[in-house]
Amino acid sequence: MPKNYQHILSLVFAIKEINEDPKILSNISLGFHILNSYYTARMTYKATLSLLSTQHQFVPYFKCHHQNNLIALTGGCISEISANIATISAIHKTPQLTYGSFFPVEDVKSLLPFLYQMVPNEAKQHKGVVQLLQYFRWTWIGVLAVDDDKGDRFLQTIVPTLSQNGICYAFIVRLPKWNYLDEIIHMILHKWEYFETLFERKANVYFVYGEPPSFQALRILLFLAPFFSVSPLGKVWIVTSHWDFASLPVQKIWDMQAFHGSISFTVHSNQPLGFQKFIQMINPSWSKGDGFIQDFWEQAFSCSLKMSEDEEEGEENNKLCTGEEKLEHIPGILFEMKMTGHSYNVYNAIYAVAHALHAIYKSSCKHRIVHHFLRHIVFNNSVGDTIYFDENGELAAGFDVTNWLIFSNGSLVRVKVGRLDPHAPRGKELTIKEGLIMWHKSFNQVLPVSVCNDNCYPGFSRKKKEGERFCCYDCAPCPEGMVSHQKDLDRCGSCPEDQYPNKEQTECIPKDVSFLSYKEELGIILVILAISFSLITTLVLGTFVKYKDTPIVKANNRTLTYILLISLLLCFLCPFLFIGQPRKVTCLLRPTAFGIVFSLALSSVLAKTITVVLAFMATKPGTRMKKWAGKRLSNYVVPSCSFIQASICTIWLSTSPPFPDIDMHSVSGEIILECNDGSGTMFYSSLGFLGFLAIVSFIVAFLARKLPDSFNEAKFITFSMLVFCSVWLSFVPTYLNTKGKYMVAVEIFSILSSGAGLLGCIFSPKCFIIVLRPELNNREQLTRRKR
Repeated sequence: MPKNYQHILSLVFAIKEINEDPKILSNISLGFHILNSYYTARMTYKATLSLLSTQHQFVPYFKCHHQNNLIALTGGCISEISANIATISAIHKTPQLTYGSFFPVEDVKSLLPFLYQMVPNEAKQHKGVVQLLQYFRWTWIGVLAVDDDKGDRFLQTIVPTLSQNGICYAFIVRLPKWNYLDEIIHMILHKWEYFETLFERKANVYFVYGEPPSFQALRILLFLAPFFSVSPLGKVWIVTSHWDFASLPVQKIWDMQAFHGSISFTVHSNQPLGFQKFIQMINPSWSKGDGFIQDFWEQAFSCSLKMSEDEEEGEENNKLCTGEEKLEHIPGILFEMKMTGHSYNVYNAIYAVAHALHAIYKSSCKHRIVHHFLRHIVFNNSVGDTIYFDENGELAAGFDVTNWLIFSNGSLVRVKVGRLDPHAPRGKELTIKEGLIMWHKSFNQVLPVSVCNDNCYPGFSRKKKEGERFCCYDCAPCPEGMVSHQKDLDRCGSCPEDQYPNKEQTECIPKDVSFLSYKEELGIILVILAISFSLITTLVLGTFVKYKDTPIVKANNRTLTYILLISLLLCFLCPFLFIGQPRKVTCLLRPTAFGIVFSLALSSVLAKTITVVLAFMATKPGTRMKKWAGKRLSNYVVPSCSFIQASICTIWLSTSPPFPDIDMHSVSGEIILECNDGSGTMFYSSLGFLGFLAIVSFIVAFLARKLPDSFNEAKFITFSMLVFCSVWLSFVPTYLNTKGKYMVAVEIFSILSSGAGLLGCIFSPKCFIIVLRPELNNREQLTRRKR
């Protein structure tokens, strides 16, 4: 292939530099001999044996001419050729420096100790490819591998590696080897449907594993694709350092646009000073010893250097080469003016041998072979790169990430867009300059996407599709209360306790601190109500004190009336303990103040109800109830009931007292500051005792509702207890079903409404008579009986 001729030129250029350099191997000239392998094992063995034999005599293992002293072998370009050479050169203990790839063999150094590889282990490139795929988030790719033992081993290694790194292959295609044309023809004729599917897949990135001969097989398939109405364009081809975008002369008119924008990992290379000037001097007459120049020149320029008379008559269109053609006019797919990676490897291999020879001549052990010095050789080449081999005999170097720009006129440009340094710290091996990359024109310079399906954006998580690879998934919305802030997360996460998900469930935002405040509308309304009822109660109490000597005030125990009004006043002031940020003191006072004050009020109502009944029964002749009428009964009922409630509160505070608490989970988006009841049993015991007093008062008042009008305060107590019980019966389910500050508001509203029920139902009729109908406030009216 014309492009491989640069490998020869780099060898010649390196030896020319060494022979002209007085600082290395002075007074010693290096020579060389080059043979073609033709990419076949038979020709490779023949060429190697001829190098190891007597000049002009094919006698293996025997040499008699000192001038044909073989020091080292350089080759080959592909792994199969290198392996074939190695089997023979190892027997002769002759160092072999491969400038292309080499078949990956475990413990290769112990099997082939005389082998030196100018390309680092290909496993390092595979890791770089995986990192590249992860960098661009390409998770659904096509894999193409040469159909041989090396391709088998590659697939056995790369498939698990891709899976472990979250990458799936959409398909695997085996490429036939170039020297098996029958396989290529069979694939085209009988398996074209498979390749048609290949180019219609949604995978936009193809990872190709092979060597230059495999590339020719792929080119044939791509060239024939349009004839089957299949377009192979719009793909990103990722290749390793073994690959080269080169054309055979017959292919130079074939379009190479399908490979525009490809990315490859190439061994780090530089441009030796003077190399371009050297190759510009080349012409067919430059060296009589060059057995390749004629074939190269004729293939590259499509002309003939010598033409017989028969050829002149039969080939009118076959032009004659002038010998003055310029190499820079050749398309890059046929020949490149800049030194390629493989040629740079040849250049460094020759210098490595020269420095090893130089070390031998400088040492006192001139009988030792080159191999012993190659292992430890370290030198800087002409462009400043440090060259040395590691313990495995591999060149200690990194890789350039190269973007291939291939234009319609056949010109080719390599752009270095990154670097793969296997010796860099973990996670920093690969660096990419994304802005320098030119993608295929079908992508319109937008980063290509190669995934099985669209990404799951924040707010969603991936849900596996049954029967498909893990890279193919559905997108499910995050459950309530959970978030996903990145694309393609496997599961949604929870927010910290002091944060909650936003509406889109894409991020966590800080929760608002919530408690019933004096500054908000609900708190202000409840405060106004509490103050209003307190003022009304105070006004009623003042009215009863002012008219304390009137019959309607003195009736039914004036002391109980005062106790009831004072307890109601205290009830209306209780809400001030519930409004505002919960503190330790307010949390302790809330249940005790509420329970004791309401117990005092209800016990006063109960005492008044019983007093009404006893007062009526005491008027009957011969009854023994007269001694219980008056203040005697109230002296027992009110203190005893209040004592029981106080005892419950004391036990509550001494065993499990209420305390300020923070609730982060009940209400989404809020941190609730509340008073924890401490003991739910004691809370409902206190509330239950109040319910017991209310029910007893209601029953007694209900039974006394038909007493004569003058004594029928029980009718109003019945209504008040009915309101009271209704309020607190509805309070329990409402309280349990509300959260946060609204729970506190329900509690305050129940306190105010039940107290207002007692105040309104019991005292509004009396206030009406005292203030508006004073003529009814006399003894005659009170003692009048119902007929």
